[in-house]
Amino acid sequence: MEIQKKECADPLTIKGVRSALGVEFADNPLQVLQTVDSTNTLLRKYAEQGGESGAVAAAVTQTAGRGRMGRSFFSPSDTGVYLSVLLRPSGPAVNAVRLTAMAAVAVCRAIESVTGREASIKWVNDVFVDGKKVCGILTEASVDPASGTLRYAVVGLGVNVYEPERGFPGLPQAGYLLNKQEKGIRNRLAAGIAAGVLRGARELSDRGFLQEYRRRSLVLGRTVTVVSGDGTEREAKAMDVDDECRLLVRYEDGRTALLSSGEIRVRI
Repeated sequence: MEIQKKECADPLTIKGVRSALGVEFADNPLQVLQTVDSTNTLLRKYAEQGGESGAVAAAVTQTAGRGRMGRSFFSPSDTGVYLSVLLRPSGPAVNAVRLTAMAAVAVCRAIESVTGREASIKWVNDVFVDGKKVCGILTEASVDPASGTLRYAVVGLGVNVYEPERGFPGLPQAGYLLNKQEKGIRNRLAAGIAAGVLRGARELSDRGFLQEYRRRSLVLGRTVTVVSGDGTEREAKAMDVDDECRLLVRYEDGRTALLSSGEIRVRI
């Protein structure tokens, strides 16, 4: 006997996202796909073909969603928002880190606007609600080797809106935003995130997002574990985020360091 898939009460559709985006971004290229390997991969290919800055791609499910440091991103059907935005910002490669931080602020704002849940940020790319990770961000950039400037950047975001039927296997830190599906939530959330990233990219050089990024940080002032590339772990106190979105930490021996990449852990 064929088992029919339960109909999603909150479908993600191109009509719904386009409507929620409104007139400000009515001309931006937009795709909403049922299935894709990765929205980031899709837009990187589009960028290499000369694709337009401001293009947005979203998917109901990803078969090969990716996170930072080569990790996979669990992207089950009908429960999340998986979204990428293509940008062509001017300036040095360091702007890619600013894009990630700016996007984290945009996600927090959209979550609070659409769901009413309070969101915070774990440096540099994770968004948490009630102590659980609900969003990961992966920014992939192409840099001109001659000038060291950005050719383009693709900002990818995955948000857990609802709990999957079988939960989050092997992901004890993962959380979700809402217990019950409600029509229009995912369309509005996708549009809110995309619009926030697009607006933020216009003002990237002003660093206007940084004060809010610091305010939303769940690591500043706390003891964290800094994990280096070779797996070495050291405890430190997270002191500040500088204007280049680097994390200032002070180790137990009193020495300080500015982290521009890598991984930290914090007990939440």
